[in-house]
Amino acid sequence: MNTSAKTSITVEALVKAPVAHVWAIWTQPQHITQWNQASPDWHTPRATNDVRVGGKFTSRMEAKDGSMGFDFEGEYTDVKVNERLSYCMSDGRTVDIVFTPKGEHTHVSERFDAETMNSVELQRQGWQAILDSFVRHAEKQLKMPRMHFSITIQASVEKVYQTMLGEKTYPQWTAAFNPTSNIRGSWEKGSKILFIGTDKDGNEGGMVSRIKENSPNELVTIEHLGLYGGGHEITSGPEVEAWAGAIEQYTFIKQGNATELKVELDVNTEFESYFKDTWPKALQLLKSICEA
Repeated sequence: MNTSAKTSITVEALVKAPVAHVWAIWTQPQHITQWNQASPDWHTPRATNDVRVGGKFTSRMEAKDGSMGFDFEGEYTDVKVNERLSYCMSDGRTVDIVFTPKGEHTHVSERFDAETMNSVELQRQGWQAILDSFVRHAEKQLKMPRMHFSITIQASVEKVYQTMLGEKTYPQWTAAFNPTSNIRGSWEKGSKILFIGTDKDGNEGGMVSRIKENSPNELVTIEHLGLYGGGHEITSGPEVEAWAGAIEQYTFIKQGNATELKVELDVNTEFESYFKDTWPKALQLLKSICEA
């Protein structure tokens, strides 16, 4: 069934979060990469967003198995912070998003021009699924704030990247978190990886994660899936709810002969003070290793 290019479709949802929070989660690339998918077997490994009239955006959407992917692109035609976004897609179709405060909640309405290859209902379902994914992420972020750390290292991006991920050097700088810190798995994009260590009683535990993106010397994005303990991977149930879907990201920026390393991570609020203390120590260890 074909549809007219002039057909308009609207999807909507109520987000249990203030409008300023909703706007930030909708527009910031580090969040777009986390909610912009219609089903669990798709993801958005990278995104850019210049939120101003005439500004452009792009989201790379891919199947997690690498079988297919495409770039979703457009240019903004209207921007009113915390109120409205309008843009024109690369194929000429238009989209309007309206953010309406409802007390401490926010109603999001998204109207878009239909394309001609798929039915109206199929398109409505796809866009609604992405919007529902956004709602889940936006509401979860109220309980899982994002922390930011950075350091300048007098070494090339190649050396910093290799040292940060290296089999021998990774345990050295992550000793700030746990003297027995180590990894089991691969840093290759799409691979599962375990971040593990032992406690004072010798019990092994840690995180079960997936490498969402790995662009050598540029970007590494880790998606945490659950917990590891007692020789078992735990990826469902209430005990992992606070961590499942959390993102940890490393960005390597060339600054002349030096490298600016940026670290961003979603954190369960009860661990904020712990990471506020340990991440700077870990980055100083990494800096010392790279500059030695």
